[in-house]
Amino acid sequence: MNRDLTLAGAIVIAPAEFERATDQITDEQKAALGTLHLAKIDLADRVLVVNPGGYIGESTRREIRYARQTGKPVEYTDALDGVINP
Repeated sequence: MNRDLTLAGAIVIAPAEFERATDQITDEQKAALGTLHLAKIDLADRVLVVNPGGYIGESTRREIRYARQTGKPVEYTDALDGVINP
């Protein structure tokens, strides 16, 4: 999604991605990333939640609540079937 939006001319502010098994982060780093993600939401015009198959994890739920509290529009890539109040 990041690639598609960027190639379409959008400025994408995305969460950090850690794909390798060696990309271990500490609890302190995890907390700092959580704060950083909220700051990225502050910079955004809208929030697009990439939720394959409708899945939304707990940290993403927190970010969605924050986005809504700050008045940011929230959209989803997949339907929210069975998800109650993300």
